[in-house]
Amino acid sequence: MKSIIREIRADVDAIAGDRALHENENFRARADVLDFLEIDVLDRVESLLLADGQTEDLDRLKQFVETVKTSLEDVDERVFQRLRNDIASRNHTGAALKQQLVEYAGAAPGKGIEGEGYDHLDALVNGVLLMGTAPEETRAREMGMVFYQPTPARIVLELIEKGCFQPDDVFYDIGSGLGQVAILAHLLSGVRAIGVEFEPAFYEFAVRCAQALNLPEVAFINADAREASFADGTVFFLYTPFEGGILEQVLGKLRDEPAVRGIRLFTYGPCTSAVEQQRWLERVDRNGSKANGLAEFKTSEQALRAA
Repeated sequence: MKSIIREIRADVDAIAGDRALHENENFRARADVLDFLEIDVLDRVESLLLADGQTEDLDRLKQFVETVKTSLEDVDERVFQRLRNDIASRNHTGAALKQQLVEYAGAAPGKGIEGEGYDHLDALVNGVLLMGTAPEETRAREMGMVFYQPTPARIVLELIEKGCFQPDDVFYDIGSGLGQVAILAHLLSGVRAIGVEFEPAFYEFAVRCAQALNLPEVAFINADAREASFADGTVFFLYTPFEGGILEQVLGKLRDEPAVRGIRLFTYGPCTSAVEQQRWLERVDRNGSKANGLAEFKTSEQALRAA
């Protein structure tokens, strides 16, 4: 047991003594170390405590690991707070904020990430944009409504790049959850952004986050998407918030409300295959049948002529 404790202590001592981990820009390295401390070290110490019972040496080791972990989390929190302050005081343009996020995350977002996996960029974006602990659902989902899962941040950056938003565009995230997509889309492009969310607790959380960041151009609506108005919308995003009949009804609203001018619609996840079946839409991206890729659609010329 003593040799195991010495081995673990040596690993954590090396982390505690690495001053580079306390530099703001080393977010990616810090995230890797925090995962190591949580998964490889603390879980191992907990297992030893369960197997051997409380011992003074193990208790001290656990306290030491938790102290080192907290000190690194404090560095992250200072990074998050500085970026929040810059956002709230309008000190960051979209390009400058994107550069900061990519630099802190350590690499161009999405490199080497397949499917619906998350990376360091997600940890950074969530730390900056989300205030406090995410709430639990309070409203029962209906058949066809999908459980909440955040959109990977790299997909949002791809959406913003391909969206080419114009000054008069209005962006809707349908099934906006905790609000990251609408907030990030506005911050990085300047587009007026609106999130529509069925769950009241998620809606209230998103509103608080946007208000804390001083973002009056970002709004959230607590509504069933089948009953919401999208009349002013020009660009829409769906990360499969529902399927089946509900999806068909919402797509019908998107087809009918802005029929004269047409819309652009971005999708991610399983709903893409259903959206492809809509005759009033045409797919314009070049991702082909790539699984879990961002898809882009627009109102077809034939549908516009018929409107």
